[in-house]
Amino acid sequence: MALAKKPVNGMKDILPEEMELRDYVMGVIKDTYRSFGFTPIETPCMENIGNLSNKQGGENEKLIFKVLKRGEKLNLETAKTEADVVDFGMRYDLTVPLARFYANNANDLPSPFKALQMGNVWRADRPQRGRYRQFMQCDIDILGEPSNLAEIELILATTTTLGRLGFEGFEIRINERRILKAMAAYSGFAEADYDTVFIILDKMDKIGLEGVERELSENGFPKESIDRYLALFQGVEAAEDGIAYLAETLKGFLEPEVEQSLSEIVATVNATKNAKFELVFDPTLVRGMSYYTGTIFEVAMPQFGGSCGGGGRYDKMIGNFTGRDVPACGFSIGFERIILLMLENGFKIPGQAQKKAYLIEKGYPGEKLSAVIAKAQAERAAGSQVLVVRMNKNKKFQKEQLTKEGYTEFLEFYAREAE
Repeated sequence: MALAKKPVNGMKDILPEEMELRDYVMGVIKDTYRSFGFTPIETPCMENIGNLSNKQGGENEKLIFKVLKRGEKLNLETAKTEADVVDFGMRYDLTVPLARFYANNANDLPSPFKALQMGNVWRADRPQRGRYRQFMQCDIDILGEPSNLAEIELILATTTTLGRLGFEGFEIRINERRILKAMAAYSGFAEADYDTVFIILDKMDKIGLEGVERELSENGFPKESIDRYLALFQGVEAAEDGIAYLAETLKGFLEPEVEQSLSEIVATVNATKNAKFELVFDPTLVRGMSYYTGTIFEVAMPQFGGSCGGGGRYDKMIGNFTGRDVPACGFSIGFERIILLMLENGFKIPGQAQKKAYLIEKGYPGEKLSAVIAKAQAERAAGSQVLVVRMNKNKKFQKEQLTKEGYTEFLEFYAREAE
């Protein structure tokens, strides 16, 4: 059987040009997040399957790459259920591993703890533009902070980072899970039906208000509830302040502190932001993860036509490990989509060291080579990036390839000149 040259579907090889950009972007992300007080940590790429399949990961739990037991633990002849053959799974995000990490190490960490994670995750998803089965996530989380200071810091840190990468004109869409539930309760939907209603609502940007109305009807919900529900969204659109409109309309269904907290987040971010973006209240924003308990947010990039990051508050997750709830909130940048947009826009890395190539002809005297290497070493010490390679027969093609990798200057060393 012939060996496959191409990577597994949904995964990709990364060429030098993209890798250089990825390294630069990771550096900007780390430096910016550190300036906000976030501390880098790392968690394993695999978790116990029970941690990943605890009904908190929403649709992502259907996309887990599961790992078979090994050696004597794997007995296919006696296996009756999946649990008999599977014990681990590849992480599908960085939030579940972070919750386990914090539960295991809380006594050695400050409170609140501001965590920075960057690493690959895996989902058995259908590949498409900007969506892979293996992809990098960049997460910041604040654990142990119950107030909206966490949301404010997360939004400012994330938008500052995007601004430093050259992005502007994007939106941070913000909503509250308690608003979603209050709207559903006010409209007369049963609590058992909330998830179905929210799944349909989450399609609003694709199918519009009429599409949402049609799908709710097809699912058998009463027309009176549907009409009352959709009227809320029309009211928000017409109102000068959508948050205040819903707080007034949903009295008796929505806790007063929700309006105050959300309004404070919007006002504070708008007053202190240093990147060019809009913070927009969007009552149709759902976020698929069932572990969210409060504020939720998402980065909407017009260039991509969809989400390039998101997050929210998940105050109940750590309690699943410890039996004691810990306030938690996080924001994740869609790293792969950011890289895709930067490549498509022809982004040039600023302040990059000059890249030179020394091309040495075959037959160049060995006793003269040390002088060439010494010259390269001196230029490297002065801050230049110097590549020393043998000269190919097709020197023109060799230079063309190196130019694609950013080399702007070439020095050629010929054997006859060294004699």
